[in-house]
Amino acid sequence: MSEPATVLTGCLAPIDKTGLQGLIEKGKADPTAVKTLKCKTVAEGKFRHANYIRDLDPYIVDEPPGLLGDDTAPNPSEASLAALGSCVAVGLHANAVARGITVHKLELELEGDLNITAVWGTGDTSEKPVGFTDVRIKVHMEGDCPKSEIDELVAHVIQWSPVFNTFSRPVNMEAIAV
Repeated sequence: MSEPATVLTGCLAPIDKTGLQGLIEKGKADPTAVKTLKCKTVAEGKFRHANYIRDLDPYIVDEPPGLLGDDTAPNPSEASLAALGSCVAVGLHANAVARGITVHKLELELEGDLNITAVWGTGDTSEKPVGFTDVRIKVHMEGDCPKSEIDELVAHVIQWSPVFNTFSRPVNMEAIAV
């Protein structure tokens, strides 16, 4: 893999600390604020889908050939791991900046186990867990602080990561045909 463009002179491009402080103060001023996020998913054929978020280019999701897709993009479960990894990484970087830690390296390795024999409810639908049963995250982080501080930072961030918490606790869900 090539190095990301944000790596500058041995450290990650820093988050704007003043902007971060503004977000912190805004959250403290209105601790009950809720933001509704939206995504429109449009089937393009076979198992390929375009997901429209804000005014961004579509985020494509597909399946690998082993699951009858064309392998043009991550599958939905892989995309959820990517969202989890990105959310934890954002939290680690933001908390490091808030604590005055310069981050030199930040990489996360995620893997999750899931039983795929139900084939989206068309295959073996005998009683079994649906979705990930286990997810492991390995954090490779280097900064100008001791490892014990990074360990504490990881523990703090997973407590406050929206996506980590979505993975680890029940969420009220509703799906209706319209």
